[in-house]
Amino acid sequence: MINYLCPRCSSLHSVGVDKIFDGRLIFRCSKCNICAIIPTTGSSTDEAYLEFLDRCESGAGIAYADDLKLLMQQEKIIRPSAEIDALIDAAKATGDPLLEQTLHSQQDYIVDFQTIDEPPPELGSLVDNVPVDKAIIDVLKAKKINYLYKFQEEAIKKILQGNDLVITAPTASGKTEAFCIPLLQQVAAEQPLRFGSLRSGKGKVSVIFIYPTKALSRDQLPKIKELAEPLGVRVALLDGDTSESDRKAVIESPPDVIISNFDVLHYHMMHKTKFSRIVRTAKFLVADEAHVYTGIFGANVHHIIARLERLTGRRLQIVAASATLPNASEFCQTLFGRQMHVINGRGRRGRINLAIIFPSLRSYRSLMLDLLRQTTKRKHKTIVFASSHLSSELMAFYGARQGINIRVHRAGLAPALRKEIEQEFKTGQLMAISATPTLELGIDIGSVDAIISNIVPINRLFQRVGRAARRGQQGYAFLALGNDPISQYYKMHPSDYMDDHELAYTDPSNPFVLEYQVLAMTCDKPLLIAESKKMWPVLQKLVSKGIVKLGRDRFVPDLKAALKVLDEYSIRGIGSRVDIKFNNKIVGDRALPQALEELHQQAVYFLGGRRYKVQELHFEPNSQPYAEIAAIPSDYPYYTKALTDDWPSILEIYEKKVIFGIEVAYCALKIQKRVLGYVNIEIGQEVAQGKKVMLDKSLEYEFLTKGFVFRAPRPSYILQKVEDEQYVEMSGFHASEHVIIEGSAMITGGASQDLGGISLGSSGLIVVYDGSIGGNGASRVLYERLDNAFGRSLRILSECSCVSESGCPRCTYSYRCGNNNEFLHKPAAIEVMNRIVEGEKTKIGEKIWGDRALV
Repeated sequence: MINYLCPRCSSLHSVGVDKIFDGRLIFRCSKCNICAIIPTTGSSTDEAYLEFLDRCESGAGIAYADDLKLLMQQEKIIRPSAEIDALIDAAKATGDPLLEQTLHSQQDYIVDFQTIDEPPPELGSLVDNVPVDKAIIDVLKAKKINYLYKFQEEAIKKILQGNDLVITAPTASGKTEAFCIPLLQQVAAEQPLRFGSLRSGKGKVSVIFIYPTKALSRDQLPKIKELAEPLGVRVALLDGDTSESDRKAVIESPPDVIISNFDVLHYHMMHKTKFSRIVRTAKFLVADEAHVYTGIFGANVHHIIARLERLTGRRLQIVAASATLPNASEFCQTLFGRQMHVINGRGRRGRINLAIIFPSLRSYRSLMLDLLRQTTKRKHKTIVFASSHLSSELMAFYGARQGINIRVHRAGLAPALRKEIEQEFKTGQLMAISATPTLELGIDIGSVDAIISNIVPINRLFQRVGRAARRGQQGYAFLALGNDPISQYYKMHPSDYMDDHELAYTDPSNPFVLEYQVLAMTCDKPLLIAESKKMWPVLQKLVSKGIVKLGRDRFVPDLKAALKVLDEYSIRGIGSRVDIKFNNKIVGDRALPQALEELHQQAVYFLGGRRYKVQELHFEPNSQPYAEIAAIPSDYPYYTKALTDDWPSILEIYEKKVIFGIEVAYCALKIQKRVLGYVNIEIGQEVAQGKKVMLDKSLEYEFLTKGFVFRAPRPSYILQKVEDEQYVEMSGFHASEHVIIEGSAMITGGASQDLGGISLGSSGLIVVYDGSIGGNGASRVLYERLDNAFGRSLRILSECSCVSESGCPRCTYSYRCGNNNEFLHKPAAIEVMNRIVEGEKTKIGEKIWGDRALV
């Protein structure tokens, strides 16, 4: 920290400097308490200090510490102590040292504090009165469960009546018992007489339990067995990690209940394995954690279920369990292709202290690290949630540097390593985990005392909060806002945060998913012409490629060619993947097109809390792409962010509508992506800008997706006042594109992370597209709520105090920007958004593309 000489009392090194979130600087002397807030316009701290000296000499704009504190409270930089005390008293949290220290911080603005002390779920009947086998009742009593919850009782009745059902409730609320009890009861009732656990005849699979991860399957196996075994119902697990001997036992003596995942079903059905034959007897399908099956993954799941029903020859009864979703009925109808009954349940947990905190005089990352230090030094086991692979790695990297016992848990790490981390945390060997949303799922990692979360929609936050205090102890949850458009908005409008819920989405009509899944369907079993009507265009395409042939009355695959195509396809993300090699060993992979932005030449890549540099990216046609990485020193000062150029083409317009006066078209798009270079961003720097380095040869890739396009109105008033009209106009459109996408996370519940955007120079054309090949449904969610997004975007721009003509992290920056967050003219963007909401009319036009995308 820089300290200066005080011009008033002449004390050496007594004047400290604090940076306010909006870029202004506070100079204050620790000896005589004089202080001043100095605006900055890109000048250095030394230049701002000279301004401080001038003010001291003239006496203008100089105050004392108490006056400064009052001014900071008025500007919502910090919150008055009396208001904090009132919040603590209202929550009955007086005397808690962690809360007292955190909430009275003089570096942050406490947006809200409350306790979540929900009553337990409503009780239903005594377990003795539930219409199930006495053996199940005895198991429940042995677990000291004497009553069912009301939602469990309702779910059991619906399932026993044969209804398709989705149960929404928080983690650890009793969803598993709600669907296990009736399904195991039905399996037991249909079996022949038993002698203990033995039965006559060969077993057959009746129920398939599906979990999104292998770790969660293994976590749930003993819980399901505990209920099943007293009934003589046999349960087994089969996935990619099942040993050969266990696999053989499952095939030779099929269990009543099989636990697996959709990847395994997809593989075995198309390969016509013995396992695919034993699941054909299934009558019930359970999909736990159904909220995970969004985007591309959900589109594939939709078709895999249809293929499974085709093989069984019957309509399965589907039971789904999910975290709380505001659109559970609509989403599950799309996902499962049928109307679902919905039953909502409440969780059971101890008291949760929830604080929403905005870092006014420090960075977001500094706030997160300080919260982590405060919780772990008090021996509170803590999970820090981040939104991305990179963010989770950075948090672990900084935490370990400060001596915190923390490790990363995310997708892409080896299963054995993730299991090791879970076990260390469960046993208390590890105090903290830096996690991506993987740990929102119901894996049992023991007691959790504190949750520190990045900004996510309120229902996602409560899913994460459900991790804390599950054992009945008091818990803590801290939502850390950042120096970004959404956080700025919620700081000013906290009540809106409580109302903005995440919506789940998927798009089974994705043409690429359809092509792969119809091909897989022909491999499962030849497709009769009589059942092919809806798939005819896709089948014609497959026939033209020579991998499907039309026989007398059916479509039959060229099995060798078809399986070669399908074995390279991942149902969790379309398209090729780039392998990551370290010392000639594959240590991970990334999907295209995102891989090009993370694994280009000289890119810094995070893996397991360490940084590596890409030595070579092998990206040649007709060969498996891979990147060779090498370790770099721990004190290497940078990480990297790609510079990209995206170019869109409209292939087909699905529909149009007018919002205010703006014509908007939802369409099929082709995106040509080029990685031109990268920027080196200094570790610890809050602003995602850096020094540009251009690649000798750009990387190029194109893909098809879905999105929408509209033409923004020109900011004509501002253009009359400036010299460089083209720069201002292009920069205004670019800033508008950023704020529409970034701000949309509030309206769509987080879909912005699955979106890309392009502003086409001075044409005014703005394209927003799904970041996944073929489309994932995210742009559709925004398209349907674009009127709200336009309104929020204008408020974000108008309420930010900056007057920037070159970009501001609080209103016009996007952390996904491929242009180094340059060319962002806020006043022009405000005029553009004003003209939109005031109803100015624009048409997309016949000649759609004129200018190159702004770079």
